[in-house]
Amino acid sequence: MKKVLIATVKPFAPEAISQMKQLLKQAGYEMTLLEKYQNTDDFKQAVKEADALIVRSDKVTPEILEVANKLKIVVRAGAGYDNIDLKAATKNNVVVMNTPGQNANAVAELVLGMMVYMARNRFNGQPGTELKGKTIGIHAYGNVGKNVARIAKGFDMNVVAHDPYVSSEIVERDGIKDYEEVKDMYQNSQYISLHIPATPQTLKSINYDLLKLMPENAVLINTARKEIIDEDGLLKLMAERPDFKYISDIAPDKQSEFEERFAEQVFFTPKKMGAQTAEANINAGVAAVNQIIEYFEKGDTTYKLN
Repeated sequence: MKKVLIATVKPFAPEAISQMKQLLKQAGYEMTLLEKYQNTDDFKQAVKEADALIVRSDKVTPEILEVANKLKIVVRAGAGYDNIDLKAATKNNVVVMNTPGQNANAVAELVLGMMVYMARNRFNGQPGTELKGKTIGIHAYGNVGKNVARIAKGFDMNVVAHDPYVSSEIVERDGIKDYEEVKDMYQNSQYISLHIPATPQTLKSINYDLLKLMPENAVLINTARKEIIDEDGLLKLMAERPDFKYISDIAPDKQSEFEERFAEQVFFTPKKMGAQTAEANINAGVAAVNQIIEYFEKGDTTYKLN
């Protein structure tokens, strides 16, 4: 009997666990649950007997993989996977997958929610602005970006995008202007929504020179990763431009400095909130289980990352 470990410091919702357990039981697999664990020793002990592992934001390091002698597959229940050491997984003959698209609508709704919150001056009673007629630039037109575009159109916004890995034909088919040059998009967008991954190429790529191109009353929204932001460059820009706002569901490393110096220009959620809905929680967990079953039973590696 295959053993599937679900190891999550941030637990799945009870309904998600119930559905995941039922699917695994039907497949003849055994489920083990490790929630809110306090240290890596607990994780290491639990993973020793696992054939498969499901995590959320939990770090799957070489240290974890080296003790997981039976492990064949790790699935990150979500889109981002920089918490998993892909090289170490490959070295240990472990397949790594994610569940792209399962959290996309939840993240996109948060983007627009934060935009409304800031456009209306945090609902402080003072006059704000409307989203209608404004231009939003989507930096990376993947699953989340597409959902942001869909919802932004409902606000009657003008939607544009830049993604060197997605063809113009796909973007324009959705009625969205595609900018080949990222600088052109920033120059013509009052709002920019970031959906790029944290890679060696993107680290600190959202910098002073790029952001200064944005027009008056610009707003940067980050539901991707904090590492893509050049925080020193952003602080410099905000000092020069009191009209510039930054909103994110990932607190920056220099959160206290941002909040002390630019209290009216920034907003950060208490923790990463993009996927924190009941629906997304269930969708990602169920998808992770189904991918594990399909991998073992049919050899399906559709979402393999390494």
